[in-house]
Amino acid sequence: MENSRHFKSEMFKKFILNNRFVLFLLVLLLIGINILIFREVSFIFTPFEVLFKTVLLPIIMAAVFYYLLNPIVNYLEKLKVKRVYSILLLYILIIGLISILIVSVIPFLREQVMSLVQKFPQYARDVEALIEQIVGSKFVYEAQKTLNIDVADLANNISTQVTKLVNNTWTGIGTFVGVVKDFLLALIILPFILFYLLKDGMKLPSYILKFLPIPLRSQSFEVMKEINSSISLYIRGQIIVSFCIGILMFIGFLIIGLEYASLLALIAAFTSVVPYLGPAIAITPALIIAIVTSPIMLLKLIIVWTVVQLIEGKFISPQIMGRNLHIHPITIIFVILTAGNLFGVKGVILAVPGYAILKVIATHLFEWVKTRSELYKENKIDSLEQNNETN
Repeated sequence: MENSRHFKSEMFKKFILNNRFVLFLLVLLLIGINILIFREVSFIFTPFEVLFKTVLLPIIMAAVFYYLLNPIVNYLEKLKVKRVYSILLLYILIIGLISILIVSVIPFLREQVMSLVQKFPQYARDVEALIEQIVGSKFVYEAQKTLNIDVADLANNISTQVTKLVNNTWTGIGTFVGVVKDFLLALIILPFILFYLLKDGMKLPSYILKFLPIPLRSQSFEVMKEINSSISLYIRGQIIVSFCIGILMFIGFLIIGLEYASLLALIAAFTSVVPYLGPAIAITPALIIAIVTSPIMLLKLIIVWTVVQLIEGKFISPQIMGRNLHIHPITIIFVILTAGNLFGVKGVILAVPGYAILKVIATHLFEWVKTRSELYKENKIDSLEQNNETN
């Protein structure tokens, strides 16, 4: 009886667990069944979805500030300062910095923002007129005859796109005003969440591990440690890189005398949080202002932008960011584009850290499957062939 059970167990392992194709089909079947079930009972998750959307923004903001401030709190704790007192001291310093910004910086930026918003439609019309002037030039006429291009249709298309851009800008401003309420609510909740994260954040992994089976706790702890390391390095590094880019842009814009230098540098700093695509987004308003100002200003802007990107790519990012996430640039671009189409602006911002988390989890799951099954064990024949090839 025991021999028959052992034989059946071995047959099951051989033809099911250790058969890659069968295991792949089983995984697909389980995924499909889960998707079907969740789709049929999706109404049950509506309250959880609303709760998730409500707390997502303050939790993300609290996590960002946690990774920025936690090293300072840890350092003060090593100096025998109680953790609660360190957090309160940081809160006082942050309130002081915010007060200075409100008194000195915010009014100046507000004036620049209002001026730019008022002048932006005129800038768009100037760009449209410049395009029409270029289209009607003799050089373009000769190119049209040579390449057989309908310049009139091209000009109409460009004008239409410029008009759509302006309209979308105003629509986006209206949408932004609608989001202000959620942002203010997140700001109110943020200090409380951040306080408890800084105070008890170190205890969170051990608290989560209590709910897991004992054999899985060690590997789960390694997963959480890797995720924490990847996210902390990414957030701190990206913010430092964005700050450096903002400073360099501000200095460059002041040197060339570009209008709205501080506002454009601030936009460049904020958009640089998104890797690779952020700088392309940031240069758009600066390009419009430079084109309207003069061709020389456009050339100066291109030089400044190129120099800053070279400094960032060759010196700043390698020193601060390094290759901590081990993600190929092409993969990052695809991930950002996909997340942007699926989740909008939040998806663009959270694409890279989200992918890093999923990558760590998938890597450990793959290692677990390799150790639990014989799918990836090398046969003696394969190992002998590899040794012969190397020899």
